[in-house]
Formats: sequence, C-alpha cells, structure tokens
Amino acid sequence: MYHFNIRALEYLNSISRYGSLRKAARMMNVDPATISRMLSQLEEQIEVSVWERLQNGAKLTEAGVELLNFYRSTLANEAAVYSRLHDMKALKYGKVRVAVGEGFIADLISKPMQSFMAQYPSIQLSIETAGAADAIQLLEDQQIDFAVTYASAPHPKLRTHIERNHPLDIIVPAGHELTRKGSIESIKDIENFPLALIDSSTGMGRLVKIEEQLSHVNLDPKLITNSVTALTSFVTAGLGITVMPRMTVIDEIYSGVIEVLPYHPRVFEEAKARVLSLKDRELTLQAQTFMEFLIKNSRFLNSDAPDVSVDALNKGVD
Repeated sequence: MYHFNIRALEYLNSISRYGSLRKAARMMNVDPATISRMLSQLEEQIEVSVWERLQNGAKLTEAGVELLNFYRSTLANEAAVYSRLHDMKALKYGKVRVAVGEGFIADLISKPMQSFMAQYPSIQLSIETAGAADAIQLLEDQQIDFAVTYASAPHPKLRTHIERNHPLDIIVPAGHELTRKGSIESIKDIENFPLALIDSSTGMGRLVKIEEQLSHVNLDPKLITNSVTALTSFVTAGLGITVMPRMTVIDEIYSGVIEVLPYHPRVFEEAKARVLSLKDRELTLQAQTFMEFLIKNSRFLNSDAPDVSVDALNKGVD
C-alpha cells in the first residue's frame, strides 16, 4: 500500500501551479535540489515519472496529474473533516471560496451577501469573478468550493445543485427604434445596429457565437468586452444594443432606462444559471451554508427569469 509523502505532493502541486521547478522553489523558499530529490524519491516509490523538464519550464506527466488530483482531493476532504471536528455546526469561523459570473455580482453583493456576513461575521468570503469556462477550470483545479455560472457547458466531473432558466434577450436603450418593431424575428434584425457583445470566454458569449453560426450571421460589434458592467453602460448611454439575460439589468428595466426585446431561439431559450461543484469533493459546512443562503436569497437563483410580459417589464410593473 502506498503512503505518499505529502511534502513531495506539495512540491508537485507547486510545479504545476508555477510552471517550473525554479519558480516553484523560489515561491516556496526551498532549494531546487530539495524539490528535485523529493520528487525523485516519489518516482522511485511508484516506479513511474511524475514530471518532466521542458526548455522553458516543466510539466506533469499523466501519473503526475493523477497524483496531483489525489493531493488536492485529500486537502479538500481534510478541510471538510476538520471543519466538522472543530465546532463547525456553530459556523464560528472558516472560509468559503466562490467563483461567479460578473453578471451575478450586483445580485449577490447587495442583500444576500450583506445578510450572510451579518449572520456569520467570522466566516471569510472569497468571491472571484470568472466566465463560465474559467469558473469550471477553477473547480477542476480545486481552487474554489463552488461556482455560480451562466450558460456553462456540460461537464462530467461537475454536480449541479440548482439551475434556473434565464434566457438571453435583446437589450436596448429606452425608446430605441427596435422597440417599435415589437419583436425580433432573427438575429439578422440586429446586425446593422451599433452592438456590444461580451467575449466568448463567458457563457453569454458562447451562446451568441453558436446562434451566429446557426443563423449564418457574422455580427460586427462596436465593443467587445469581458465586463457585464461595460455592456450595461453601453446601452444606458444610448450607444447601442447588447444581448444579455434580463435579470442582469432588471433594475435598469424597472427604472425605464433600458428595454428588453424577446428573441428566444432554442440556443437562447435554454440558457440557465447554475450552481456547480465537483462531484467527488465534499463541501465544507460553511460552503454548503453559503450556497443554500444564496439559492434562497438571490434573485438569479431563487426563481426563473421574470414570468411577466415584456410590456409590463418596460413599464416597470412588478
């Protein structure tokens, strides 16, 4: 039975993270020879190579990746056990790490996060903004506890805790000429208007690209950004239109500065907000509590997109 040297696995993790032996040694304040010797001992133990030097760095072998996943899972499981062994039922302390799409930030930071921090003042929250693809990578690398994503692609290693329907809509400034059209029949209807789009690293951007391909349209946006805030400002300033779920700009819709036009091809209609975590990783009590709190209290997660008419939305009717 193998009993892996945790220090060797820690060094392996550091090489994976920093991309080279020397940088890993520098970041850990360890002699490179010490790391090299420890990894050699590990390779002798399992009789297979775990890493290899490259001209400009280093990379893990298939066996090294397997050991790295074991190491990270071990740390995560230890954290979960540790939390239960130290009076975690009272939620007196701890840390929760979450990745969320930028479009969720305003919804989370307003009431839900403030209420959680007031109820659990000693729990530290680490919130990182990330597009759907980046959030999934952070989950795979076990850098976060869970992720709140929009239109993320299916992934066999992830568990979906909840999903809500939030279709993509055409978002325009109040009084825009497209509002007189009443509805959008095709994505071609918007191609001649000044347009802002989010980049394809996000779930929203991925769906727009798919719809372009299906409709044989090549949109030429005036602005490409990774910021939902920039998209919203582009529209509220009257510079043009964009594509995003209505819940992202619900306050601007109710205040009358933005209007929403439905255009729901299948690609847009099936877009969902999801809460995801790794299937084989147990959440700490703090992470589970924060997740349940968000699901209950955030507008994106406690219901589907507003099931009211677009006219009602544009008139600010709740």
